[in-house]
Amino acid sequence: MRRAPHRAGPLRWTPRRGRAGQHPILDGVTYPVSVRGFVIPSAELSWRFSRSPGPGGQSVNTADSRVELSFDLAATSALPPELKERALDALAGRLTGGVLTVTASEYRSQLRNRQAAASRLAEILTEATAPPPAPRRPTRPSRAARERRLAAKRQRSQTKRLRRPDGEQGE
Repeated sequence: MRRAPHRAGPLRWTPRRGRAGQHPILDGVTYPVSVRGFVIPSAELSWRFSRSPGPGGQSVNTADSRVELSFDLAATSALPPELKERALDALAGRLTGGVLTVTASEYRSQLRNRQAAASRLAEILTEATAPPPAPRRPTRPSRAARERRLAAKRQRSQTKRLRRPDGEQGE
């Protein structure tokens, strides 16, 4: 217990439980998530904050620096139907009830973790909405390529035949 010089009784010290998610300045901070030219409105993004594991310092147990960013992919109207279908197919194993959740806790600052989560979500959605690759055109090996392959097989066979002991001549 510490004593304040102007008080007669003991001063109760309580840790400041700063909820960064309720901070008036940080509440309005959102980062745009852009997917192939379409910007996801901030109203469709859900942010959650919690205490991050790992090293900290003086404010290790009071800062909510871990960020969870959720995006309801199944219910969004920000993406055109074609991109939305591609993303739903590609991310089927990652979705929980049609919602894609990304976490970031690598930085000690909640602001930097917000940036990391937003960029990670944009990267995941951009990869998931990529158009399918062009189908492969079947080709045949050239005559020279076939001859080289067969010559290499004959050479390898000869090498293995020479390694055998004298009594084991197969074929």
